[in-house]
Amino acid sequence: MEADLIARHFAGLGAARTDVRLGVGDDAALLAVPAGHELVLTTDALVDQVHFDARSPAHSLGHRALAVNLSDLAAMGATPAWALLSLNLPRVDEVWLGQFATGFDALARQHGVALVGGNLSRGSLSITVQMAGLVPAGQALLRAGAQPDELVYVSGTPGDAAQGLLAGPGSALRARFEYPTPRVPLGIALRGIASACIDLSDGLYADLGRLLAASRCGADLELRRLPVSPGLEAALGGEAWRRVLAGGEDYELAFTVPLQRQAELEKVARSQDFPVTCIGRTRSGAGIRLSLDGNVMDFTHPGFDHFAAGA
Repeated sequence: MEADLIARHFAGLGAARTDVRLGVGDDAALLAVPAGHELVLTTDALVDQVHFDARSPAHSLGHRALAVNLSDLAAMGATPAWALLSLNLPRVDEVWLGQFATGFDALARQHGVALVGGNLSRGSLSITVQMAGLVPAGQALLRAGAQPDELVYVSGTPGDAAQGLLAGPGSALRARFEYPTPRVPLGIALRGIASACIDLSDGLYADLGRLLAASRCGADLELRRLPVSPGLEAALGGEAWRRVLAGGEDYELAFTVPLQRQAELEKVARSQDFPVTCIGRTRSGAGIRLSLDGNVMDFTHPGFDHFAAGA
């Protein structure tokens, strides 16, 4: 039955790529890495009752399982290429599998990704994707690289997904949680412009803090510059900035740009319609300082931790 399920739902999923020498159906995949490129690898998992619940449609889980990995590649400035899928199912549900595969396939084709193998097993529902991408040698974006007196940018409107997890099915905020937009074109465009980059899975405050720690510098952020979506503003009003900083599951990018590269970034953002916002500036020292109209604000949030008490 396992082989039949794979053949029906997963063989041929994603884009057709000439660099796939052997894909789904054998013991392992054979892939051709072009000369002059480095291989970028990542993996992430979605686990029932940890990353999603019974309200999450199978179609959205197929999308999200791939999107969270695409976001990692985007943060490295990599072009996505191949994916492996390991899927544990408590029982066979052909309708669920079909919807899951459709969601996965649509996003894979959008980003030129071929599914080249994986595993299908019985067990508690969990979805693990391994992804590989390509970046020209020496051009990958890293967390380390920011210097004092650079500009701090963020893409999109962080906080929407975390609020969406609390919202009802069918709402715009819920859609931001179920169907995140991996910023792959932006990540590729940031090669040679950004000095450091990270994707936002555990919240802007926590993840930007990790970038700054890796770069050994701090940052000053102005709260009025934080991008707040109309939906989040309507839901939380004047407290929306807290969700922007602390919310997770956004899969946006936070990155730093040297002052001499700002005009280049803004030109690229306008020409390709990238939603980016400058929210502050790096500085010597450590940590993030927040201000509102010149007043220093207190804020502490560690971000999501799988092994923290109560997580």
